[in-house]
Amino acid sequence: MSKYEIENVKLTAPKLDRNDLEYAMTYRYACKKFDSNKTISEEDWNAILRAARLAPTSLGFEPFELLVIQNPEIREKMKAHGWGGIHAGLEASHFVVFLTRKKVDLEFDSPYVRYIQETVKQLPAEIDAVYREKYAQFTKEDYKTFESERAAFDWSSKQAYIVMANMMTMAAYEGLDSCPLEGFNQDDMTALLGDELGLFDTKHFGIAVMAAFGYRDEEPHRNKTRRTLDEIVTVVE
Repeated sequence: MSKYEIENVKLTAPKLDRNDLEYAMTYRYACKKFDSNKTISEEDWNAILRAARLAPTSLGFEPFELLVIQNPEIREKMKAHGWGGIHAGLEASHFVVFLTRKKVDLEFDSPYVRYIQETVKQLPAEIDAVYREKYAQFTKEDYKTFESERAAFDWSSKQAYIVMANMMTMAAYEGLDSCPLEGFNQDDMTALLGDELGLFDTKHFGIAVMAAFGYRDEEPHRNKTRRTLDEIVTVVE
């Protein structure tokens, strides 16, 4: 249990050393070889999960779920539908499949969105009505997320990537390693985990991305490389 609670608590502005976080983010890299003999402690893993829970999502709809695959037999089956880093990632302490909701669950009157608005957020009816109006504009005119099933799923998947980034940053802050993974066939992996093994309902969820968490069993092949700030930032005054 975290010493911080997110409901009904007034928090003061953090007074932390930014250099610690920047160091952790510099330390982080996409680990390609994990030590299969080391396991993340329950305390550290729960902190990573809490980072997922605290991640921002568009409209606060939280259209994601985490499927943590610890079963070695299932991991072995997954290798047939992945390539590249996924094989090394499946040797890590913890392996996460990020599920995101499909269009059927993103409609404003869907049972899921109603649950978020009424039970999780406990919004008054007048505020919920404002959400309804703005969401209709957002989905049909602005971002056009309801233009197709794929558009809705892509928008939902963006939220999962935010969640994954939060988890990876927390892992780095704890001195742990991670690797985001897109090297897999979505259809085949969905057929395995969803249809064959029944780990999720494929009518409501799809696989957005995966990530491995654990301890590195290698040194990074080279120093972190990035473009300069001048190359990536344009200030318009």
